[in-house]
Amino acid sequence: MPDAMLSYMRHYGPHFNRKLFEFAVSRMNKGAGKKVPTITKDQTIDLLLRYGIELDNDQLYDSSYVANMCIADFLESSIPDEAHLARYVKDVIDDPDGYDGIVFNRWYADMCYTGVAIDWEEML
Repeated sequence: MPDAMLSYMRHYGPHFNRKLFEFAVSRMNKGAGKKVPTITKDQTIDLLLRYGIELDNDQLYDSSYVANMCIADFLESSIPDEAHLARYVKDVIDDPDGYDGIVFNRWYADMCYTGVAIDWEEML
């Protein structure tokens, strides 16, 4: 593990801080190079509140990453609207058979598999 990644993990654990969230979301698209309209952490919180959703296991920017990933991959397809988007975020973050860091670990596995280099020093 690179020293900078180890430092990141010591500070944030297996969770998205603001910089890593922004990096991850900047790489999302809807295919054919179409960029995804992203939502911020505050907008994610507002979305959840609007639909009466409370998260029990959210950390840092994890729910914001999940919301943006869902927008990029599922919204207006298997997730028809914002109400279901909010429920999806709840299902992922509070998955009863999930584990601490599941969202980060799945994302990181994708980055490794696709050969995306992460400048961990930039993420600190």
